[in-house]
Amino acid sequence: MGAGLGLLRLSPPAFWAMTPRELAAALAPLTAAGGAMPPQRADLAALMRRFPDRGTSQAQR
Repeated sequence: MGAGLGLLRLSPPAFWAMTPRELAAALAPLTAAGGAMPPQRADLAALMRRFPDRGTSQAQR
């Protein structure tokens, strides 16, 4: 209740109308795990090649 009413600032009717799955989905971005996995090293390397930082020593490596 504290997370739904306090953290998410839901109205009481909106909070009580939610299913547990909906509440978990609403809270997921706010949790440490967030439901998302960190990128794998190869994925991160591909992104860094595709979008290099310009003008920094990191891009020159």
